[in-house]
Amino acid sequence: MRVYVPLTLPGLAEAHRTGELGAGPFSGYAVTPALRAWYRSDDVEELEYAALGRAALASLRLLAADEDAPRRRIVVAVDVADGAVTAASDGGAEPGEVTVKVTVPLAKAAAVHADADDAERAVTAAARALAAADGGDEAAQTVVDEAEDHELLWFATQELPNLLGRP
Repeated sequence: MRVYVPLTLPGLAEAHRTGELGAGPFSGYAVTPALRAWYRSDDVEELEYAALGRAALASLRLLAADEDAPRRRIVVAVDVADGAVTAASDGGAEPGEVTVKVTVPLAKAAAVHADADDAERAVTAAARALAAADGGDEAAQTVVDEAEDHELLWFATQELPNLLGRP
């Protein structure tokens, strides 16, 4: 199963340093029955893109909680065994939210998705507006939507040192 794991740049740097994406359990997003019902599509590529989008929003939430993290959303795409993942089932779960129950080596990552530098202003504003948007503030939701308009770039795993600014 392809799982999209939300991170920040410091989180990605830690995964790169340790060689582990996460020691289970940790949260991610995948094509689940709840995501299919929410998105209302049977097209697998569209559903995977929707799961990536949910993970990007979760990354924005991580940024809102960590004012020191660089303002770039990060999502790592990783393939894990179906049995290593359970769909989140509590009432507050987001569509497509899953729990990965095992430790996942970063070497299993298929790709990393990250904001381009030009998204920084929109992502910064969205991180600040997120709580208000969650509370129903339409103007704040517009600010969050503007960040979501920035497509995440695709990086091969061998590009991680460059993405992290390391030799």
